[in-house]
Amino acid sequence: EAVLPPQPGITLEQTGNQRWLVVSAPPDQVWPKVREFWTSNGFALKRDDPTIGIMETDWLENRADIPQDGIRAVLKKYLDILYSAPTRDRFRVRLERAADGNATDIYLTHSGVEEVAIGGASASASNVFIWQRRPPDPELEAEMLNRLMVYLGASEKRAEAQAKAGASAGPRVRLVEQGDESQLVISEDYSRAWRLVGLALDSSNYAVEEQNRAQGLYVVEYRDPEKENQKPGDEGWLSKLAFWRGKSDAPPPGTRYRVRLSGQGQQTVVVMRDASDQPDHSPGAK
Repeated sequence: EAVLPPQPGITLEQTGNQRWLVVSAPPDQVWPKVREFWTSNGFALKRDDPTIGIMETDWLENRADIPQDGIRAVLKKYLDILYSAPTRDRFRVRLERAADGNATDIYLTHSGVEEVAIGGASASASNVFIWQRRPPDPELEAEMLNRLMVYLGASEKRAEAQAKAGASAGPRVRLVEQGDESQLVISEDYSRAWRLVGLALDSSNYAVEEQNRAQGLYVVEYRDPEKENQKPGDEGWLSKLAFWRGKSDAPPPGTRYRVRLSGQGQQTVVVMRDASDQPDHSPGAK
């Protein structure tokens, strides 16, 4: 039996810590298979938009974090819905058509939130519980990408071998001021910079609403993970007591930005514009 036989049609590409799949099939054939992957693994899809190639799961509770001692273990056996876990996870998949139109690039990113108590030194009725963002988990992203690769037809051993491939050096990035506008200069060609910027946006609280590679444009919308995870009644009088949390520099949910990329030889320049495509100097844009 051959050791790690090649699997035609599916490859795992990597730049630094970023990984993505390249499938030798057009997007209209890959899309339903990716959808089946999530639904077969118990994820509900909150967003399923094939016109722009964005698929996003709903927040899924990580029930492994719930203590299983005492009465909770007994109740959980019969009334699992009574308790919600202190952590939740969400995955976003973005598909792009290759230049030749016969292949599809698949990017996968992870977002996580955790419920924390503020206002007291110990768990008590005086505490206020809020959701706060957790750092993205690269290992979890790699694992889910590995599972997706296996689901799409690659052998498990080859998927694991490719996932463990050595990482190359990441891109060099610098922030410069050009006139009255800030620019992000990435020392990578346009093709690679486009992928890296897309992955960075997927890993943030800014959802990609539109993308046009030929025009070098991402249209993103800010989403508040805390509000997305609020339970019924959270917006009542108790939540108003959290005045000590202070104001964030985050923009109001629904705020849109236009992220523009332009290739300049072996480097790419990224600028942020407002919804009217004008230079934006707000804290959110910065």
